[in-house]
Amino acid sequence: MATTTAAQRREQAKRDYDAFLAACPTRELLSTLTDKWAALVIAALADGSQRHSELARRIAGVSQKMLTQTLRTLERDGLVTRTVTASVPVRVDYALTPLGHDLFPVMVAIKTWAETHMDRVFEARAQFDAR
Repeated sequence: MATTTAAQRREQAKRDYDAFLAACPTRELLSTLTDKWAALVIAALADGSQRHSELARRIAGVSQKMLTQTLRTLERDGLVTRTVTASVPVRVDYALTPLGHDLFPVMVAIKTWAETHMDRVFEARAQFDAR
C-alpha cells in the first residue's frame, strides 16, 4: 500500500474541490456565502453573540423568516452556533464559530469594498444605461 505525502493530499484536495466543475460541492457553499443576508449576519456577529431580535434590528429589511433560514444554513455549515439558555422566556443566542471567525475578514472586506466603491458602481451603471 502506497503512502501519500501531505503535498499529494493537498493536490488531490484541489482536484476534488474545484468550483468550476458542475458537481463540486463548493458551489453550494459559494451560493450560501454570496447571499447578502449571510454576509450581513456574519458581519453583524463579528461584534459578539446576539439574539435573533438583535440581529433583526441590526440588519434592516431582513424578514424574520429569511433571518431564521439564513441562521439555520450558517449553523448547518458550521459558521454559526446557536445556544439555548433555559430561562423565562428561553434565551437563544447566535455567535460565530472559529470557522465563521476565519471567514469574517473576507466577508467584511467585500462589504467594505461595496460601501467604498458604490459611487463608482453607480457611475458605471449610468454610463452603461446611457448607451
